[in-house]
Amino acid sequence: MSPSTLPRAQRRLDEFVGGELVAEPVGSSRRPPAAELPGIWQVADDWVVHPYLRTGVIRALPFQIDLARIGVSDDLLVVLPTGLGKTVIAALLAAELLRRSDGKVVVLAPTRPLVQQHADSFARWLIPLRIARFTGTVKRPVRDGSWDSADLVFATPELLANDLAAGRYRLDEVALLVFDEAHHAVGKYAYVPIAERYRTTRPPSGRVLGLTASPGGKEERIETVVANLGVARIEARSRDDEGVREHVQPTEVEVRMVDLSPTAERIRELLETASRSTGHKLQKMGYLRKKPLASLSVKDLIALRAEIFARPGPMVRRFGPLFHQLVLLHLHHAQERLETQGIVPFVQYLDRVAGKEKPARGDAAFLKLPEVAEARTVAAEFLRTSKEASHPKLDALVDLVRETIARPTDHPTRILVFAQYRDTIQTIREMLERQGWTVGRFVGQATRDADDAGMSQKEQGRVLDGFRAGRFPILVASSVAEEGLDVPDVDLVVFFESVPSEIRAIQRRGRTGRSSLGRVVVLLTRATRDERYQVAEVRREKAMGRIVRRLSADARRRRTASPPSGPGTSAG
Repeated sequence: MSPSTLPRAQRRLDEFVGGELVAEPVGSSRRPPAAELPGIWQVADDWVVHPYLRTGVIRALPFQIDLARIGVSDDLLVVLPTGLGKTVIAALLAAELLRRSDGKVVVLAPTRPLVQQHADSFARWLIPLRIARFTGTVKRPVRDGSWDSADLVFATPELLANDLAAGRYRLDEVALLVFDEAHHAVGKYAYVPIAERYRTTRPPSGRVLGLTASPGGKEERIETVVANLGVARIEARSRDDEGVREHVQPTEVEVRMVDLSPTAERIRELLETASRSTGHKLQKMGYLRKKPLASLSVKDLIALRAEIFARPGPMVRRFGPLFHQLVLLHLHHAQERLETQGIVPFVQYLDRVAGKEKPARGDAAFLKLPEVAEARTVAAEFLRTSKEASHPKLDALVDLVRETIARPTDHPTRILVFAQYRDTIQTIREMLERQGWTVGRFVGQATRDADDAGMSQKEQGRVLDGFRAGRFPILVASSVAEEGLDVPDVDLVVFFESVPSEIRAIQRRGRTGRSSLGRVVVLLTRATRDERYQVAEVRREKAMGRIVRRLSADARRRRTASPPSGPGTSAG
């Protein structure tokens, strides 16, 4: 039967299938009868064998099977270092729960590229099943026409939450709901209402599986994630655990320090003078008295705005503090870009504030500060006359790339550079291309202005495919590449700046050390915010490890005290 003669609903499904499908009426079942199948996962010649898995596609790693086994009987949050096969665990569990029921499996992921990646992986691993992808590029009538007939649905959470709120379909037939990058299940993120709805409508045997490499550095956050997902257990494994370490590749982490140029030091002194003056004004008004002004963070300054509004009294008394709060926030952002990114990003920040269509009084006052005006003049002179790089990190990066490309490998060299700001991504790309290297760019879909276009899902996919295939050696990426994207054999991951978030740092490092020795280099500017952020990240990551290990150990003790019962809870 040709696609043009298929029933309308089946043609809709075929528009976005991810596996090998045989065209047939929508109402028929693609699954073999469960009664004819043997029990849970088997192992043969180091491969997992299961009726719903293709032969010889998933290696039999004991810790993955053990975690999937727990997921059969319990709602579960899995905390596992990036690169150790969290998606494999989801596929093992999905195969068994599909075998046991007539329900479907729904896999949620934060980004469209990650949704596509999961759909492709499941299509490679599982027998041919009906696979649907629900992202913003799939129109609603197509989604409505495919939910009922799909065995596996891969979706972005915002889209699924909106469809559920509109009553377009229900979750009472979902046998397994997977939350990838489950640390997002906080606040107003779409994972939270989806999990809440599933708790009230799920079938009796329905299961929740959360997957993350980094649930957070504070116990309150981790507990919030667990509560919002509604999972009964948290299971964590580290690279050093018995049964894991023999299956992982080590990752070397190196810090390379650079010093600000004399020009950047002069600009920084000017910004610090303006910050102290503005901060002292706020202190005289009764604010910012709990921490030294030099150690204030963006979070502190955002919290200050809330504190100003929370104080009693008429609104007119808030105008002064709010004015100075905005000026101080601008000074903080400007100095951060100077210290961690360079003189060019610093000037670009000033230009962006000056170019606002409707600037606030604080915006204009920031630009008119004598210190800021002088700093802008100094920066402009540097850019007009100097042949130095905008930041010494750029020279250090060139050296790193040259060293890495010169090393002999049995595969095309792949270098992944993370940068926080899009302005910096463009600067890095231009610098590396001037050295004669071909460089890819990977950013999100939002377009900020004509000089900073976003990338569509298809464009992102083409760039990743080219990088994976070795058609170009260097990819410069924003945070959109931090989570989950599978690029094997990355020889070097570079942090152009430190990130204070332990979650983001772990995600970045996880892009290397998958199938071979991993190498990570963090570029830091001495005696700047870079160093402070790095210290904060290391502290939070250590705290996260302690908390997760304790929570996981508590879960294991409960499991030993009352082992799970019922069919299918052991690997045969």
